[in-house]
Parts: sequence; structure tokens; C-alpha cells
Amino acid sequence: MKKIVKERDDIAFYLKMYPLTSIHPKAYNNAKTIVCEKSIKLLEDAYAKKTLPAPSCKTDVIDKNIALAKKLGIRGTPAIILPDGRMISGNKKAENLIKLILGK
Repeated sequence: MKKIVKERDDIAFYLKMYPLTSIHPKAYNNAKTIVCEKSIKLLEDAYAKKTLPAPSCKTDVIDKNIALAKKLGIRGTPAIILPDGRMISGNKKAENLIKLILGK
């Protein structure tokens, strides 16, 4: 995503934190921390397996994201919903993802 956003100003991503707590026990609180702070740096720190501070706010956003993922049948990450409504899962090369986003 970072590569695409850097190269293409006509493509943006909207991230929803969906912690997979069954395999990542700290993911729920980490997701809340990232949402509370609205921080891409903290998201990157979490991916780098760095310890994050405790959440600094009360929010139900993560619980709503989990409920939405269940409703949509999302069970893993990454899951990408394309502009045309199709959903794809797993990592994709930037050039392939651009083609999917643009419908080419």
C-alpha cells in the first residue's frame, strides 16, 4: 500500500483495524492504541512487533470492525474491498493490486 500511495495520487486506502486475537493476543489493545492515536507510525511499530503503549481513549471502533468483518465473512488479514465491491484476501504485488483497483 505504501508503494502504491507513494506512486499514485489517484489511489487511497482506508484502513480498518481488525485484530486477529486468536493468534495475536496483544492485537486488540494494539489496535485500540493505533485508533486512539490515529498513528501510522504506531501501526508500523505493531507490524515490527514493537511494544505499544496502552490505549489512551475509550472506543468501540475495534468491536464494530470485528462485527463488520464477521458480517462480511472476513476471517483473515489483509482483506481488501475493491471499489467495485469485490473482496480479495492476502498480500498482492503493488502492480497487480493497482490493476485490480483500476479494474484492468
